[in-house]
This record gives sequence, structure tokens and C-alpha cells, in this order.
Amino acid sequence: MANTLLPIQTLSPKQIESKILTVRGVQVMLDRDLAQMYGVETRVLNQAVKRNPERFPEMFMFRLNNQEFEEWRSQIVMSNSDKMGLRYPPFCFTEQGVAMLSTVLKSQIAVRVSIQIMEAFVEMRHTLAANDHIVRRLETIEHHQLSLARHQEETDNKIEEVFRRLDEGQVKPQQGIFFDGQVYDAYQLVSDLIRKAKKRLVLIDNYIDDTVLTMMDKRGSGVKATIYTKFIDKQLKLDIARHNSQYAKIDVLLFKKAHDRFLIVDNEVYHIGASIKDLGQRWCTFTLMRDFTAKDLLNKIK
Repeated sequence: MANTLLPIQTLSPKQIESKILTVRGVQVMLDRDLAQMYGVETRVLNQAVKRNPERFPEMFMFRLNNQEFEEWRSQIVMSNSDKMGLRYPPFCFTEQGVAMLSTVLKSQIAVRVSIQIMEAFVEMRHTLAANDHIVRRLETIEHHQLSLARHQEETDNKIEEVFRRLDEGQVKPQQGIFFDGQVYDAYQLVSDLIRKAKKRLVLIDNYIDDTVLTMMDKRGSGVKATIYTKFIDKQLKLDIARHNSQYAKIDVLLFKKAHDRFLIVDNEVYHIGASIKDLGQRWCTFTLMRDFTAKDLLNKIK
């Protein structure tokens, strides 16, 4: 049965967040909801996944078992048509699975929607973190209902093994070329570098938006973050003020002398071929400048 397709331009963060569920202790989205957002039929989405099984390990996608399916159905009110469309347990996609979907659906719409959904996942985590008592209650309920907490360590080991095989046993690269559609790969590399920082992060990027602020929030506690950019309009000023009122402060300063983009992680300097917010959408390079230190670059800014 075909989905009622939702026009892409009508998507809002609230619409996406309303479709994010917590299952087995992780946040997921159902295949039919994702298909609706991507503007395709559920069967088309699932066929694309079946053609690429190596890209969707258990940490990226799993199917509800019968007990989970019945428990979930009992908690929501569904029309007769919804019941007809859910005769079998749906597939659940984690944040990583959503990112991987854009690479198998191979469309600009899929890339854009995947980025929107990842941003919604991030915002949902911020909301849950701000309501820690709710998180603890959810974890307790899930522990008793699903009895999966004891398998967490084993699952983590399997996840690490999957990544090792995907990387062919090699250490994750610190630099390289990202082609169009490699949204998750580029996003993961930048996120890992941000988490790696111990003291400071400095981004020089002429074009930023609220998604860059959210990405910088992946840094550890006590890590100072500064962004130098060419334009700070009214909307960005508002985004910065709202962000800094709730999360660790990010200093955003005007700087009009740079053409290229750079990311400083403690004392390392990375040259970036595209704005952080656009990584993975077009071909770009990401290079560690081994003969150039953060001090060299920051002295030029001053």
C-alpha cells in the first residue's frame, strides 16, 4: 500500500522529532515515516536497503520483534488504514542508519532530508539531557520491558567490529577526499575531531549556521570554542544568543581576511575544502597541515 507522501518543503523540526521513538535504549525512526519524508514508498526504501546489506549492520537498522511491535501498537491510536499498513513489524533506523540511507537512495532530496533528521536527533538528545529524570525513567522502563541492558557490552563490541571491517582494518583517516553523498563519513570525521579536543577548538569559516553551533557542542567539558566568520546577520545573532543561553558558550567573531576554511584542534590545524555545514554535499578535501601549528595561524589573526 503506497504512503501518503509529505511534501519536502513542509518538514519542520517538530514534525521530525514527533517521529523519533526510543526503542532498545536508542532513538530510532520507522521505515514508513522515513519513506514519507523522503517522498518514496516504504517498499522502495526497504528494497534499497536490502540491496546494500553490508551498509546496514544492527547498530544502523533492526526490526521490531513481535512483542515490541504489539507493545508499541497498544500505546498509540491508529486508524483502520494505519492498521492495514502495519500488519508486520516495521524496520527501525538509528541516526547512523538514517545517514546511510542518503547514500543508497542517491538523491539530493535524500541528502537534504537526512541532514534535517540528524539535526533533529541532536536536538532531541539536548532535550533529553536537559530532563535527566525523564531519561532515567525511560531507561528503567526499557530495561524491564526489553531486558536488553545485559547485552549492551556485547553489542558495543559488535559495533566496533563492524567499523573495523568497514574500514578494512585501518585506523579512521584524519584527512582525505569526500565525494558528494558522503554526508555521514564527513560528519563523523568532523565530530571525532571535535570530541578529540582537550583545550580549544577554533573554526575559521565564512559561512556558518545553527547546525555548526550544534556540531561544536560535541566538544568535551572545559574545551573553549571560537568561530571566526565573515557574516553575522540578525538570524545568526539570534541563534548564537539562544544557543549560549542554554549550552556551553561559543564565541563567534567577525573575520574577513580568510578565503579558505580551517579547523584548529588544540595545536593541530586542518584545512577544509568546504564550509562545515556543507561537508559531504560536494567533492571536498580535509587535510591535516603537519608543518603548520595553531600558534602560527592564530598569530596571523591577531
